[in-house]
Amino acid sequence: MKNLNLVHLNGLRAVEAVGRLGSLPAAAEEMGVSVGAVSQQVIKAEQQLRHKLFDRQPKGMVPTDAGVQILPRLAEAFRLLSGAVASAHHRNDDVLTISVAPVFAARWLVYRLGAFSERHPEISLRLDASTRLVDPATSDVDLCIRVGKGQWPGTQAELLLEQRIFPVCAPALAEPLSSRKALLALPVIIDGHAMFSWDLWLDAAGLSGRAVNTRHVFNEASLCLDSAISGQGVMLAWQIIASHAIRAGQLTVPFGPWVRTGDGHYLVTAEGARKNAKVDAFKAWIREELDRDMVALEEVIGGKVAPPPG
Repeated sequence: MKNLNLVHLNGLRAVEAVGRLGSLPAAAEEMGVSVGAVSQQVIKAEQQLRHKLFDRQPKGMVPTDAGVQILPRLAEAFRLLSGAVASAHHRNDDVLTISVAPVFAARWLVYRLGAFSERHPEISLRLDASTRLVDPATSDVDLCIRVGKGQWPGTQAELLLEQRIFPVCAPALAEPLSSRKALLALPVIIDGHAMFSWDLWLDAAGLSGRAVNTRHVFNEASLCLDSAISGQGVMLAWQIIASHAIRAGQLTVPFGPWVRTGDGHYLVTAEGARKNAKVDAFKAWIREELDRDMVALEEVIGGKVAPPPG
């Protein structure tokens, strides 16, 4: 531990942030200080360590050989420190903290939280609705719900629901449609942040190479859904985002198929996390709730987008 007397901790923190993020401005934003302050901390750390850690280049801060050696160790050290601080703050055993994307929370989860509270009145829920990828090992988050392929370093991911996409629109827009090809004449609402494109569905529907008639592009899936509900066009939705609106009659599914994207919704915890009764209770409840909802959804849409056999 005496080695820590040779260099200030703030300098090491600055070095780690710059190395991880690749630039002074990005590190300054994360640390909540000025670019100049980060630069000075890095320079002081280099002087105290007697090694140049970065080459200042137009494309950013590039680690030197010495930097390459020290940065992974610093990253691991600060990850452990962050986890220790999070554990100190996370004292209330009755609170279950869940990190979830805003669209999942607003379009599916929020409608059902009352049912969870009725079943588990002893557990208080705290939702962190954010698009940022929270590390459950270094935060006070007990459980994350993420979309992807289930491969996030330092985590344990359990598949909750395989993502499948299909077109949805207001019932009035769907009424005159006679074929999948007729969808191409409708204005299309695009989610600019989606991890899939219309080509995926068009290929599966036998419409490869066809172009869609783009009307609006939004950077948030909830905006796309609201636009579709208001009759402004058709969007590619997936089970969780569209379930409530379809069952409420606000949206309809004019045609299948139900197409796999290759991604899924995952329940994510820290790798090696200790068994947690609150987390286990929520996992069991959400699986049961989701299974029930998917059965009801398929009943409403009449099997138009039912999963293919196998």
